[in-house]
Formats: sequence, structure tokens, C-alpha cells
Amino acid sequence: MKHLHQRIRDDIEAKIMSGEWSPGHRIPFEHELMAEYGCSRMTVNKVLSTLAANGLITRRRRAGTVVAEPSNQQAVLQIQDFALEAARAGIEYRFKLLHRSVEPIDAAAAQRTGLPAGTKMLCVSTLHVMDDVPQAFEQRLINLATVPEADTESFKDDPPGTWLLRRVPWTDAEHIVRAVSADGTMAKRLHIETGAACLVLERRTWQAGAFVTEARITYPGDRHHLVGRFSPVA
Repeated sequence: MKHLHQRIRDDIEAKIMSGEWSPGHRIPFEHELMAEYGCSRMTVNKVLSTLAANGLITRRRRAGTVVAEPSNQQAVLQIQDFALEAARAGIEYRFKLLHRSVEPIDAAAAQRTGLPAGTKMLCVSTLHVMDDVPQAFEQRLINLATVPEADTESFKDDPPGTWLLRRVPWTDAEHIVRAVSADGTMAKRLHIETGAACLVLERRTWQAGAFVTEARITYPGDRHHLVGRFSPVA
């Protein structure tokens, strides 16, 4: 029964996180979920209560349950999946894992993530390549307390970002965009001139208040643009 509870929750979260169910979309009624999954009302109620507590859905008496609206005005940068982006564009994609280790975070990382200094995280560096041209260099921290299975994952088939998107639904994200000049090491990685302009996207995600991952992705400035979509809400 615990497994079924998690399965129902995962299915609903996946539809919300993917955008298939947008804010305001009606969640199936309890009796519909009971029929679909062959489970009790108690199991369904537990799932919906958990999703409501995490802010993903809003339960309304007599009106039913809907996907929650954002709580305030906000701008959203789409979380990029390099493999999916390349497949849609019909170009060849590959990635190279340059570094992988479990290390304690320093004071600066502790302040950014809200976790105690010394917390051990998985540190991964990845180079993303499309049509044999380096497109981005990614440095990532993964919280093993939230995603313990990452400790033994080789990332042989999927890069860390894609692997996380497929397994860990996120409820909150923070993006910071900076402009930097490429140093010699970064220029060599991305096949650009030293001093060339780059865009750096820093992204942190949480799941119901639990920190999941931090990614610092550096893009050659003349090969990329970042798009944000936003709208005012009550």
C-alpha cells in the first residue's frame, strides 16, 4: 500500500511538473482516482493531503481539487534538459563527465543551499556537446540526504541534470544569471577565446523545502540566450 501511495503521488506530481496539468487544472475526484488505481479512499486522501501540504494543489470544498497557482508574482526560466533540446532540434548530443566525487561543502555553499557547512554532497562536472561543439560546462552539487540514490549512480546513460529531472520532482527553483569573461581553463573547455563573454546560470531547486541540487552552468555568450516567462497572479 505504501508503494501504491507513492506511485499515485509520483504520477500526479509528474503531470504537474511537466506542465501537462497547468495551474487551475482540475485533479480527478477521489472516486475517479480510486477507480483508476484500485485503492481505498484513505490512500487517495493521504496522497492529496500530502500534495496540498507541499503547495502543489489546492483543495476546495464542493469545487474539487485543482493544481495550485503560484503564490506570488514570479518569473520562471525553464529548467533545461540538454538531451531533450538536442532531440527536438534533430542534432547529435553527447556529454562527458569530467569530475565526480563526494565532498563536504564549504561556508559559501552552505549559505547558498541553507545546509550546514561540512554537509557531504555529490559534486559533478559535465561538459555538454552538440554536433561536436561544446555548448555548456556544468558544475553541480546534489544533496545526498534528499537524493541518496545519486551516490551510486554512474550517470553513464544520462547527464546528472536529465537524471534528476526524471526522478526528483521539484517544487521550488531559484535562478541567478551572471555575465562573466572566460578564463583560460573555461575558454579551452568551450572552444572560445580567453576573455570571451559567457552567460552563467546558477540554479537551485527544492522539493517541499528540502534542498535537491545546485547547478552552475556556463554558456558561450554568442551561442545562447535565456528566455523567462512570467505573468502577474493574485
